[in-house]
Amino acid sequence: MSHLEAMHSRLHPDVWQALIPVAQGHPIMEYFLQDPLTHWSFTKPRGYSGDAQLLDYIYCDPHVAESVANASEIGKALYSYTQNVPSCVAARERRDLLTRYVDEAADKSGPQTEVLAIAAGHLREANRSVALAERRLKRWVALDQDPQSVGLIARDFQGTAVEAVDGSVRTVLARGHKMGKFDLIYASGLYDYLQHNVAVKLTKTCLQMLKPNGTFLFANYADPNSDAGYRETFMDWVLLLRSEVDMWNIVNASVDRNTVEAQVFFGENRNVLYAVIKKLV
Repeated sequence: MSHLEAMHSRLHPDVWQALIPVAQGHPIMEYFLQDPLTHWSFTKPRGYSGDAQLLDYIYCDPHVAESVANASEIGKALYSYTQNVPSCVAARERRDLLTRYVDEAADKSGPQTEVLAIAAGHLREANRSVALAERRLKRWVALDQDPQSVGLIARDFQGTAVEAVDGSVRTVLARGHKMGKFDLIYASGLYDYLQHNVAVKLTKTCLQMLKPNGTFLFANYADPNSDAGYRETFMDWVLLLRSEVDMWNIVNASVDRNTVEAQVFFGENRNVLYAVIKKLV
Protein backbone atom coordinates (compact mmCIF):
# COMPACT_ATOMS: atom_id res chain seq x y z
CA MET A 1 0.00 0.00 0.00
CA SER A 2 2.76 2.46 0.86
CA HIS A 3 4.59 1.79 -2.43
CA LEU A 4 1.39 2.19 -4.45
CA GLU A 5 0.50 5.43 -2.69
CA ALA A 6 4.02 6.80 -3.27
CA MET A 7 3.58 6.09 -6.99
CA HIS A 8 0.05 7.50 -6.98
CA SER A 9 1.20 10.80 -5.48
CA ARG A 10 4.33 11.07 -7.65
CA LEU A 11 3.11 10.15 -11.13
CA HIS A 12 1.18 12.27 -13.61
CA PRO A 13 -2.52 11.26 -13.51
CA ASP A 14 -2.41 10.04 -17.12
CA VAL A 15 0.53 7.75 -16.35
CA TRP A 16 -1.20 6.48 -13.21
CA GLN A 17 -4.39 5.71 -15.17
CA ALA A 18 -2.33 3.75 -17.70
CA LEU A 19 -0.74 1.68 -14.93
CA ILE A 20 -4.00 0.64 -13.25
CA PRO A 21 -4.89 -2.05 -15.84
CA VAL A 22 -1.29 -3.32 -15.66
CA ALA A 23 -1.67 -3.87 -11.92
CA GLN A 24 -5.10 -5.44 -12.37
CA GLY A 25 -3.73 -7.84 -14.99
CA HIS A 26 -0.85 -9.03 -12.81
CA PRO A 27 -1.05 -12.54 -11.28
CA ILE A 28 -0.88 -11.01 -7.78
CA MET A 29 -4.44 -9.77 -8.38
CA GLU A 30 -5.73 -13.27 -7.56
CA TYR A 31 -3.89 -13.13 -4.23
CA PHE A 32 -5.52 -9.85 -3.19
CA LEU A 33 -8.97 -10.98 -4.38
CA GLN A 34 -9.01 -13.52 -1.55
CA ASP A 35 -9.71 -10.56 0.74
CA PRO A 36 -13.55 -10.28 0.98
CA LEU A 37 -13.40 -6.47 1.05
CA THR A 38 -11.13 -6.19 -2.00
CA HIS A 39 -13.07 -8.89 -3.85
CA TRP A 40 -16.46 -7.21 -3.35
CA SER A 41 -15.11 -3.85 -4.45
CA PHE A 42 -13.36 -5.20 -7.55
CA THR A 43 -16.16 -7.50 -8.77
CA LYS A 44 -18.99 -4.99 -8.08
CA PRO A 45 -21.90 -7.44 -7.62
CA ARG A 46 -24.36 -4.53 -7.52
CA GLY A 47 -22.86 -2.96 -10.63
CA TYR A 48 -21.08 0.02 -9.10
CA SER A 49 -18.31 0.96 -6.69
CA GLY A 50 -18.81 1.93 -3.08
CA ASP A 51 -22.14 0.19 -2.55
CA ALA A 52 -23.77 -0.39 0.84
CA GLN A 53 -22.55 -3.99 1.10
CA LEU A 54 -18.97 -2.77 0.64
CA LEU A 55 -19.55 -0.39 3.54
CA ASP A 56 -20.77 -3.35 5.59
CA TYR A 57 -17.35 -4.98 5.04
CA ILE A 58 -15.69 -1.74 6.12
CA TYR A 59 -17.97 -1.52 9.17
CA CYS A 60 -17.24 -5.19 10.04
CA ASP A 61 -21.01 -5.52 10.23
CA PRO A 62 -22.61 -8.83 11.33
CA HIS A 63 -24.32 -9.07 7.92
CA VAL A 64 -20.96 -9.93 6.29
CA ALA A 65 -19.65 -12.20 9.06
CA GLU A 66 -20.51 -15.41 7.17
CA SER A 67 -18.75 -14.21 4.01
CA VAL A 68 -15.64 -13.36 6.02
CA ALA A 69 -15.78 -16.72 7.82
CA ASN A 70 -15.87 -18.51 4.45
CA ALA A 71 -12.77 -16.71 3.14
CA SER A 72 -9.43 -18.50 2.83
CA GLU A 73 -6.87 -18.12 5.60
CA ILE A 74 -4.97 -15.69 3.40
CA GLY A 75 -8.24 -13.85 2.71
CA LYS A 76 -8.97 -13.53 6.43
CA ALA A 77 -5.44 -12.27 7.08
CA LEU A 78 -5.72 -9.70 4.30
CA TYR A 79 -9.12 -8.56 5.58
CA SER A 80 -7.76 -8.12 9.09
CA TYR A 81 -5.43 -5.54 7.52
CA THR A 82 -7.64 -3.87 4.89
CA GLN A 83 -10.52 -3.30 7.32
CA ASN A 84 -8.17 -1.17 9.42
CA VAL A 85 -6.49 0.98 6.80
CA PRO A 86 -6.97 4.71 7.54
CA SER A 87 -9.85 5.25 5.11
CA CYS A 88 -11.83 2.36 6.63
CA VAL A 89 -11.23 3.60 10.17
CA ALA A 90 -12.42 7.02 8.96
CA ALA A 91 -15.59 5.49 7.49
CA ARG A 92 -16.47 3.94 10.85
CA GLU A 93 -15.79 7.27 12.55
CA ARG A 94 -18.07 8.91 9.97
CA ARG A 95 -20.90 6.47 10.73
CA ASP A 96 -20.68 7.25 14.44
CA LEU A 97 -20.50 11.01 13.83
CA LEU A 98 -23.72 10.82 11.78
CA THR A 99 -25.47 9.01 14.64
CA ARG A 100 -24.35 11.75 16.99
CA TYR A 101 -25.68 14.50 14.70
CA VAL A 102 -29.07 12.78 14.45
CA ASP A 103 -29.34 12.34 18.21
CA GLU A 104 -28.28 15.95 18.82
CA ALA A 105 -30.91 17.16 16.34
CA ALA A 106 -33.55 15.18 18.27
CA ASP A 107 -32.34 16.61 21.56
CA LYS A 108 -32.64 20.12 20.14
CA SER A 109 -35.88 19.86 18.13
CA GLY A 110 -37.86 17.31 20.11
CA PRO A 111 -40.25 14.61 18.85
CA GLN A 112 -41.06 16.56 15.66
CA THR A 113 -37.47 16.11 14.42
CA GLU A 114 -37.20 15.23 10.72
CA VAL A 115 -34.01 13.88 9.15
CA LEU A 116 -33.03 13.14 5.55
CA ALA A 117 -30.15 10.84 4.59
CA ILE A 118 -29.16 11.14 0.91
CA ALA A 119 -27.50 8.03 -0.60
CA ALA A 120 -28.31 6.29 2.67
CA GLY A 121 -26.86 2.86 1.86
CA HIS A 122 -28.02 0.47 4.57
CA LEU A 123 -28.40 3.34 7.09
CA ARG A 124 -26.15 1.55 9.59
CA GLU A 125 -25.81 4.75 11.64
CA ALA A 126 -29.45 4.28 12.65
CA ASN A 127 -28.61 1.06 14.50
CA ARG A 128 -26.76 3.12 17.11
CA SER A 129 -29.21 6.03 17.40
CA VAL A 130 -30.66 6.54 20.87
CA ALA A 131 -33.25 8.98 19.51
CA LEU A 132 -34.57 6.38 17.05
CA ALA A 133 -34.67 3.65 19.71
CA GLU A 134 -36.54 5.96 22.08
CA ARG A 135 -38.96 7.02 19.30
CA ARG A 136 -37.96 10.68 19.55
CA LEU A 137 -37.98 11.26 15.77
CA LYS A 138 -40.96 12.13 13.60
CA ARG A 139 -39.33 10.72 10.46
CA TRP A 140 -35.93 9.71 9.17
CA VAL A 141 -36.09 9.58 5.38
CA ALA A 142 -33.47 7.25 3.90
CA LEU A 143 -33.06 7.97 0.17
CA ASP A 144 -31.03 5.63 -2.02
CA GLN A 145 -30.92 4.70 -5.71
CA ASP A 146 -30.12 1.03 -5.06
CA PRO A 147 -33.38 -0.99 -4.75
CA GLN A 148 -31.59 -3.63 -2.65
CA SER A 149 -30.53 -1.01 -0.11
CA VAL A 150 -34.01 0.51 -0.01
CA GLY A 151 -35.54 -2.93 0.52
CA LEU A 152 -33.12 -3.81 3.31
CA ILE A 153 -33.80 -0.51 5.13
CA ALA A 154 -37.56 -1.01 4.81
CA ARG A 155 -37.23 -4.52 6.27
CA ASP A 156 -34.77 -3.74 9.08
CA PHE A 157 -36.51 -0.58 10.29
CA GLN A 158 -40.13 -1.57 9.82
CA GLY A 159 -42.32 0.05 12.48
CA THR A 160 -39.85 2.85 13.26
CA ALA A 161 -39.63 6.49 12.12
CA VAL A 162 -37.38 5.43 9.22
CA GLU A 163 -38.90 5.78 5.74
CA ALA A 164 -37.01 4.06 2.91
CA VAL A 165 -37.33 5.95 -0.39
CA ASP A 166 -36.05 4.99 -3.83
CA GLY A 167 -34.28 8.02 -5.31
CA SER A 168 -31.04 9.67 -6.39
CA VAL A 169 -29.35 13.07 -6.60
CA ARG A 170 -31.58 13.75 -9.57
CA THR A 171 -34.64 13.05 -7.40
CA VAL A 172 -33.53 15.61 -4.83
CA LEU A 173 -32.70 18.24 -7.46
CA ALA A 174 -36.01 17.75 -9.28
CA ARG A 175 -38.47 17.00 -6.46
CA GLY A 176 -36.75 18.01 -3.23
CA HIS A 177 -39.44 20.55 -2.40
CA LYS A 178 -42.04 17.76 -2.35
CA MET A 179 -40.17 15.83 0.32
CA GLY A 180 -40.88 18.46 2.97
CA LYS A 181 -38.59 20.31 5.35
CA PHE A 182 -35.96 18.81 7.62
CA ASP A 183 -34.05 19.65 10.79
CA LEU A 184 -31.02 17.70 9.57
CA ILE A 185 -29.98 16.62 6.07
CA TYR A 186 -26.77 14.74 5.41
CA ALA A 187 -24.89 13.12 2.54
CA SER A 188 -22.06 11.08 3.98
CA GLY A 189 -20.53 9.25 1.01
CA LEU A 190 -22.11 10.88 -2.01
CA TYR A 191 -19.87 13.89 -2.62
CA ASP A 192 -16.91 11.55 -3.27
CA TYR A 193 -18.50 10.99 -6.70
CA LEU A 194 -19.87 14.47 -7.52
CA GLN A 195 -18.15 17.05 -9.69
CA HIS A 196 -18.02 20.57 -8.24
CA ASN A 197 -20.97 22.00 -10.19
CA VAL A 198 -23.30 19.14 -9.22
CA ALA A 199 -22.11 19.33 -5.62
CA VAL A 200 -23.00 23.04 -5.53
CA LYS A 201 -26.45 22.43 -7.03
CA LEU A 202 -27.18 19.69 -4.52
CA THR A 203 -25.94 21.79 -1.60
CA LYS A 204 -28.16 24.72 -2.63
CA THR A 205 -31.19 22.43 -2.93
CA CYS A 206 -30.57 20.80 0.46
CA LEU A 207 -30.29 24.20 2.14
CA GLN A 208 -33.68 25.13 0.67
CA MET A 209 -35.11 21.95 2.24
CA LEU A 210 -33.97 22.87 5.75
CA LYS A 211 -36.21 24.26 8.44
CA PRO A 212 -35.04 27.47 10.17
CA ASN A 213 -31.92 26.64 12.21
CA GLY A 214 -31.66 23.32 10.34
CA THR A 215 -28.28 21.75 9.54
CA PHE A 216 -26.83 20.27 6.35
CA LEU A 217 -23.75 18.06 6.54
CA PHE A 218 -21.73 16.55 3.73
CA ALA A 219 -18.55 14.50 3.94
CA ASN A 220 -15.75 13.77 1.48
CA TYR A 221 -12.60 11.68 1.59
CA ALA A 222 -9.63 13.99 2.01
CA ASP A 223 -6.83 14.67 -0.45
CA PRO A 224 -4.23 13.27 0.09
CA ASN A 225 -5.57 9.87 1.12
CA SER A 226 -3.07 7.29 2.27
CA ASP A 227 -4.62 4.18 0.70
CA ALA A 228 -5.90 5.65 -2.59
CA GLY A 229 -3.21 3.81 -4.57
CA TYR A 230 -4.37 0.36 -3.46
CA ARG A 231 -8.05 1.30 -3.66
CA GLU A 232 -7.81 2.50 -7.26
CA THR A 233 -5.75 -0.47 -8.49
CA PHE A 234 -6.70 -3.69 -6.72
CA MET A 235 -10.13 -2.53 -5.51
CA ASP A 236 -11.01 -0.67 -8.74
CA TRP A 237 -12.66 2.02 -6.61
CA VAL A 238 -12.00 5.61 -7.60
CA LEU A 239 -13.11 8.50 -5.40
CA LEU A 240 -13.04 12.24 -6.02
CA LEU A 241 -10.81 13.37 -3.17
CA ARG A 242 -11.08 16.94 -1.87
CA SER A 243 -8.98 19.36 0.15
CA GLU A 244 -10.21 21.86 2.74
CA VAL A 245 -10.10 24.52 0.01
CA ASP A 246 -12.23 22.33 -2.28
CA MET A 247 -14.83 21.90 0.48
CA TRP A 248 -14.95 25.63 1.19
CA ASN A 249 -15.31 26.30 -2.55
CA ILE A 250 -18.49 24.20 -2.56
CA VAL A 251 -19.81 25.93 0.56
CA ASN A 252 -19.04 29.46 -0.63
CA ALA A 253 -20.54 28.82 -4.08
CA SER A 254 -23.74 27.52 -2.47
CA VAL A 255 -24.65 30.00 0.25
CA ASP A 256 -24.87 33.59 1.32
CA ARG A 257 -22.48 33.43 4.28
CA ASN A 258 -24.57 36.05 6.08
CA THR A 259 -27.47 33.60 6.36
CA VAL A 260 -25.58 30.55 7.64
CA GLU A 261 -22.95 29.34 10.05
CA ALA A 262 -20.46 27.12 8.22
CA GLN A 263 -17.47 25.08 9.22
CA VAL A 264 -15.15 22.60 7.51
CA PHE A 265 -13.17 20.16 9.63
CA PHE A 266 -11.26 16.89 9.50
CA GLY A 267 -12.41 13.68 11.14
CA GLU A 268 -10.26 12.18 13.88
CA ASN A 269 -7.75 10.46 11.61
CA ARG A 270 -7.82 13.22 8.96
CA ASN A 271 -8.91 10.94 6.11
CA VAL A 272 -12.42 12.43 5.86
CA LEU A 273 -13.43 16.08 5.65
CA TYR A 274 -16.81 17.39 6.82
CA ALA A 275 -18.70 20.54 5.89
CA VAL A 276 -21.48 21.55 8.27
CA ILE A 277 -23.82 24.39 7.29
CA LYS A 278 -26.37 25.65 9.79
CA LYS A 279 -29.21 27.78 8.46
CA LEU A 280 -29.86 30.89 10.54
CA VAL A 281 -33.21 31.94 9.06
